[in-house]
Amino acid sequence: MLQRIQTIWTLLAVLAAVFLFITGQDVVISDSIPLLNIGCIVLVVIGALSIFSFKNRKRQILLNTISIIINALLIGVLAYWLLNLSGGVQIPEKGIEPIFPLIAVICLFIANIYIRKDERLVKSVDRLR
Repeated sequence: MLQRIQTIWTLLAVLAAVFLFITGQDVVISDSIPLLNIGCIVLVVIGALSIFSFKNRKRQILLNTISIIINALLIGVLAYWLLNLSGGVQIPEKGIEPIFPLIAVICLFIANIYIRKDERLVKSVDRLR
């Protein structure tokens, strides 16, 4: 069922990845590999798979955990990018790119909590039958 609360949290994480893709066009970490763009595209695909695999809650938890790991890596890469820019560490001046993966991690963590709650509810109903 797509109208569950964990779907909303996962959709917010996907939107954070889309916003990171839009605002992160000026981020250059490597000249040859567009690392941030590839990461954002992978996050959107994994998020869509997670949203539409609502019948398999274990797969949803796995996909959300993979997304959390990718977002944590993106936070590290963006922190490295910020530290290597000249001009100090003034966030409004440099950009808000590291905020979006952090928002996504929080949303995915909350989504996993609700997915586990659903899983426990289904197991308890199966015990009563």
